[in-house]
Amino acid sequence: MRCEISISAGPAARAKPSFRQRARRATHDLDFDSSDVAETEHFLARAYTRMRINGDGGHCRARIRRRCLGAVSLDELAFSYDMSYDANPLGKVLLCWVRSGRIEENFIGEPQHVFGPGELALIGPPELPHSGRIRQARYQLTGFDPALLDRVAASAPDGADEPVRLTGHRPVTAAAGNRLSAFVDYLRDHVLADPGACSSPLVIETAAAHLAVAALNAFPHTALLDPTATDRRDSAQPVLLRRAIAFIEENAHKDVALTDIAAHVYVTPRALQYMFRQRLDCTPMQYLRRVRLERAHRELMSSSPATATVKQVANRWGFTHIGRFAIYYRQAYGRPPHASLRT
Repeated sequence: MRCEISISAGPAARAKPSFRQRARRATHDLDFDSSDVAETEHFLARAYTRMRINGDGGHCRARIRRRCLGAVSLDELAFSYDMSYDANPLGKVLLCWVRSGRIEENFIGEPQHVFGPGELALIGPPELPHSGRIRQARYQLTGFDPALLDRVAASAPDGADEPVRLTGHRPVTAAAGNRLSAFVDYLRDHVLADPGACSSPLVIETAAAHLAVAALNAFPHTALLDPTATDRRDSAQPVLLRRAIAFIEENAHKDVALTDIAAHVYVTPRALQYMFRQRLDCTPMQYLRRVRLERAHRELMSSSPATATVKQVANRWGFTHIGRFAIYYRQAYGRPPHASLRT
């Protein structure tokens, strides 16, 4: 048996940490390989949540590999046997892609859900216990803090502190599920494989925000996206747009979420979105991307191939996909980014 795990102890009895505090905490890569059911239960309880498991079959091998991008975990799991479990609340959004075998999930107040090869599922909800059975399955899990959803959207029309939640277990459309799957595959196969990207705070934070948006686009949710009458009234004030633009330009080098900008100008995220679309024909996050692209352009213009690479500059300004960065750059400046490096 091989087991490498480093998980912090349970939270102390103190004030609940903010999303940024939780996101800054180290999330550890893990590798586990065991044929002992008791050891597997212990590992799962520490890596996910407290649970009880039972294994059926003679050879009960479990293999689990976790790689992390900031506070986002990307796991690969394989069980050679049928394993039933009863789990406490996960406390996180957990997306599941079944590669082989079958997963049967029992959620409170719902009929049993069965997921087979090629299917995408949402395990949860984060705040409720659930049970199920893993039937000789190989699958992938991607997990993140539910508070990340609140940083990219809002639910209550009056700005009340109601958390955004995903409410279904299957994608709303196959196309939306495929887009989410493709983004997670890109994180797993390209971003995690690039040490420069993994060490860039803006890449990590931008990737997490994109993941949350992709999940909201893929699953039913409680987010309220259409502006209310109050939102429309608030968005009509030019001074608020100027303040929002100034905030973006002053903080483009930092982790900036939609809700951060909205809070700075005292409007809802919906009002902020409506304001930018009506007056600038873009979203606030698209405007932020433009500002970061312009800063990357300046850096490339003042650098040489001996002192910087396009990938390094793009990563520093939060661009996770170098191909898309090159497309944005050519659209804005009429040439590929490498042509701007001083020779």
